[in-house]
Amino acid sequence: MLSVFSTLTSEGWILVLSVALLLGMAKTGVHGAGMLSVPLLAIAFGGKISSGLMLPMLLVADVFGVFYYHRHASFQQLKTLFPWAALGVIVGSIAGNYIDDGAFRVIMAATIFISLTIMIWMELGGREKIPDSIYLGMLAGFLGGFTSMIGNLAGTVMAVYFLSMRLSKNNFIGTTAWFFMVMNWFKVPFHAWLWHTITKDSWLFALMLTPVILLGAFAGIGLVKKMSDKTYRWFIVAMTLVAAIVMVLK
Repeated sequence: MLSVFSTLTSEGWILVLSVALLLGMAKTGVHGAGMLSVPLLAIAFGGKISSGLMLPMLLVADVFGVFYYHRHASFQQLKTLFPWAALGVIVGSIAGNYIDDGAFRVIMAATIFISLTIMIWMELGGREKIPDSIYLGMLAGFLGGFTSMIGNLAGTVMAVYFLSMRLSKNNFIGTTAWFFMVMNWFKVPFHAWLWHTITKDSWLFALMLTPVILLGAFAGIGLVKKMSDKTYRWFIVAMTLVAAIVMVLK
């Protein structure tokens, strides 16, 4: 893995530093920034490799998000999501062994575009038609776990679910922070022992980028404080749209 880093061009390093900054912002409320970071890292390293490289960076960023917003989590939602998300991770880890890098990118693009379409529909009035059903939580949990393992794209899926549950801005951020911290740690053994996409070097790489992630976290806190709940929801939609465009153009 270290040889992969040593071959990065100056443009590649710009992408990596941008990803670290965006991840820090994502974990403190600029939720769509995390969606944008996924295709950027895929540009630098490819789909499956980038999935393993990003995970240690996410774990570092998770600490900041949970520390700042832990009081605002909706644990009732999390109790429904966690078992099904764990099942999704297991299924995704098995499926990932049969998916090549090109298919990874197709899955990434499809997930972003489908989520974007649903987000816009909800914000234009469809959200009131979605029932608060345990079955919806089970489906969202499974898809969140699966897409989290296949390309670290659960952010789009869970954004759709949490927006449909009409969570306030702080509840949205706090619940998301706890969900992803638990799920990201759950994914570590699968990446390390089944896919072999995490090594000691990838952990060291994440630690090296910690100052940039921290800078992004503080930037995210400041930005989110200035947004109303309605503005925040549309901001998530806008950032998802940017991620979709980047995925198509790369």
